[in-house]
Amino acid sequence: MTTSLSFMDNGGEMGARMRSHDWSTSCLGDPHTWPQSLRSVVSACLNSPILGTILWGPDMCMLYNDAYVPSLADRHPAALGKPVADVWGSAWEQVAPQFYEAMKTGIGFSSSNVELTIMRNGQLEETTWNFSAAPITGEDGRIAGLLNQGIEITEQVRKEKAIHRAQQTLERTVDETTRDRNRLWELSADIMLRCGFDGEIKTVNPAWKDVLGWDEDDLVGVSLLKLLHPDDVDRTIAGVQELADGGYHTRFDNRYRHKDGTYRWISWSTQADADSIYAVGRDFTSERENAEALRSAEDALRQAQKMEAVGQLTGGLAHDFNNLLAGITGSLELLELRASQGRFGDMARYIETASDAAKRASSLTHRLLAFSRQQTLDPKPTDVNRLVLGMEDLLRRTVGPAVAIEVIGAADLWTALVDPSQLENSLLNLCINARDAMPSGGHIRIATANQRLNRKAAAAQQMPEGEYLSLSVTDSGNGIPPEVMSRVFEPFFTTKQPGEGTGLGLSMVYGFAKQSGGLVRIYSEVGRGTTVCIYLPRHHGVAEPVPAPTLPSLPVHHGSHETVLVVDDEPSVRLLIVDVLEDMGYKVLEAADSAAGLALLQSDVHVDLLITDVGLPGGMNGRQMAEAGRVDRPAMRVLFLTGYAQTAVFGGGQLDEGVEVMTKPFNIDALSERVDKMLAPR
Repeated sequence: MTTSLSFMDNGGEMGARMRSHDWSTSCLGDPHTWPQSLRSVVSACLNSPILGTILWGPDMCMLYNDAYVPSLADRHPAALGKPVADVWGSAWEQVAPQFYEAMKTGIGFSSSNVELTIMRNGQLEETTWNFSAAPITGEDGRIAGLLNQGIEITEQVRKEKAIHRAQQTLERTVDETTRDRNRLWELSADIMLRCGFDGEIKTVNPAWKDVLGWDEDDLVGVSLLKLLHPDDVDRTIAGVQELADGGYHTRFDNRYRHKDGTYRWISWSTQADADSIYAVGRDFTSERENAEALRSAEDALRQAQKMEAVGQLTGGLAHDFNNLLAGITGSLELLELRASQGRFGDMARYIETASDAAKRASSLTHRLLAFSRQQTLDPKPTDVNRLVLGMEDLLRRTVGPAVAIEVIGAADLWTALVDPSQLENSLLNLCINARDAMPSGGHIRIATANQRLNRKAAAAQQMPEGEYLSLSVTDSGNGIPPEVMSRVFEPFFTTKQPGEGTGLGLSMVYGFAKQSGGLVRIYSEVGRGTTVCIYLPRHHGVAEPVPAPTLPSLPVHHGSHETVLVVDDEPSVRLLIVDVLEDMGYKVLEAADSAAGLALLQSDVHVDLLITDVGLPGGMNGRQMAEAGRVDRPAMRVLFLTGYAQTAVFGGGQLDEGVEVMTKPFNIDALSERVDKMLAPR
C-alpha cells in the first residue's frame, strides 16, 4: 500500500531532499513503505532545532535534519541514506561501541565533552561534542534504530581553555610580580616607603640605611617632616596635599637629613591610595652638585660670548657712525670755509650731504633700537592685507623688473595691533633681502594667513599657544646654508660685500616682531629658496581707516601767549628746539638740568608746556622732574624726548592725560606739529 510523504513536510532543506531523493539503492527502501515508527521519528527530527540524525536498521543508515548539516561539511549531501560507518569512518569507530550497545540493550545514553578527531573539508580537526542516543522501537516491539541528538561545543571548549590558560598565566604573573616586588623592595638601591598623609612612616626598605644612614627601627612611626630640610617643609606639605587631592608626582625634589647630620637631595616619584602614600626616591646629590658646576661654566661661556657680541656690536657701530660723522663734519667744515670765502653757490650741496648722513645715522639708531626692542612703537589696529597692497607698487619698483612679485592675501584676515610704519619697514627689508638672494632674478611671494596654534604646534614653533596672523616673504633664491642660518639675526652679520649692507635688516625685523608680541621664523633650503615669516598676535578689534594723504607743511601758530619750558642737557638740541618754538611765536624758557628746570617749575613763572629730555643730570631724571612740577601745575602738558622705547622708560602703563613722548632724533616738522597739537585749545 502506498502512503503519502507528508511526514517530510516542513523539514526545510532536508525535508525537500528526502522527498526528491532516489531511495532505490538505499538500505531504507522507498519512503512510501516506511513503517509508522520511522515516519514519526523522521517528522520529529526534521522539525527539531537541535542537531539530530536517525540511525535506522542493522546498517544504521543516516537520516538527518538541517541543524546536522554544518557538522557534515563536505560529507553532505552524499551522507543521506548511507550507513553511518561509511559516512564517518574512523570518527565513528571512536564512539560506535556506545551506539551498538544501545541498539542491543534498548537503553539510551548521553555523553559530554567527547573529543573526536574528524576529517572535514580535507583537514583533520580536533572537535568536542555533547551527544545522546535514544532507542526507537519498531512495530514488532524490537529496537529498530536510534535517535542521535547533540551539539558541537568545540569553540566553547577552546575559549574555556584559553581563559583557563590566561588565568594560569595571570596567577604565574602575579606570583612572579610579587616575588619581583619583594626582591625589588629588598635589593633596590633607591629608597622606598609607605606613609600616611600626616607624614608618619609605616614601612621603609633596607636602602634607607645605605642612602641616609637610618635603620627601619629609626624610621617607622616617625614623621617625614622631622627629616626634611627646613626650607623644604612648606613645599613638601603642599605636595602631600596634591596627592590627597588625587594627583601624583613623576618627580618631586627635596632634601632629607642623613644620620650624620648632612642633607641629601632626593628625587621622588609618588602615588597614593585612600589612606597611604607610596614613594620611590633616588639620591641625586652628586648629580646636582656637578650640574651646578656645569651651570657656572656655561654662564661664564655665555658671558664671554655676550662680551664678544658686544665687542662686535660696538665695533660695527663705531665703523658706521665714523663714516656718517665724516660726512656730517666734513660738510660743516666746507660750509664754514665757503662762507668765509664768500662762495655761497656750493652750500646747498654740502647741506644736502650733511642732512643725508644725519638721516642715515638716524635710521641706523632706529634699527639698533628695533633689534634691542627699545624703539618707541605706535601700535594701531591694522589691516595687514591693506598695508601690503598699499606697498605693492613701492616694492615692485624697489626689487626691479627682474623679480616678479606675487601677493596672496588671506580672506577674512584677522587684525593686528602693530606699528604700521615699522611693519612696512620690515616688509621692505625682507623684500630687499629676497631680491639680493636672486642676483639673476626670480620670484617673490608675499602671503598673509590666519594661524591657530594648538599646544603641540606652538611647542614645535617655540611660540605661545594662541591665534596669530602671519606675514611671509618667500623667494626662489639661493637659500641659506646651515652655518649661516644660526647667525642671521645677529647685529652687523651680513654675507653681502662691504658697503652693501649694515647687517641690521633681519635684526631689526626680529626685534620689531618680539617687541610687538610676536616672533619671526625662517625656513630655508639651499638651492630652493627662503621663507621669512612674521607672526603677530591676533587683535580682537577693527582696523583703523587709512588717513587721506596730505602734503607735509609746517604748522602755523596764531597765538603768542603760551609759554614753553625746554629742559635738555645737550646745548645743540636745546638751541634747535628753542629756535623752532620762537619762530612759531611761543615764549620759551630753557634749562640745562633737572635742578634748574624744577626751580622754574616751582616758581611763579607761567608754563603751559614742558618739553624735557628723559635722561637729565641734576639729581633726578626728566620724568621725576615733570611729576614734581605737575603737583602744583596739574594742567601743564608734558612732552618727553627720549632715544629709548616708551615701555623702557615708562613701563607698560598708560601715560597720563596731557603727556606724550617723541623719539630722538626727530625732524623740525614733526616737533612743530606735535607742539602745536598739544597747545591747541581744547
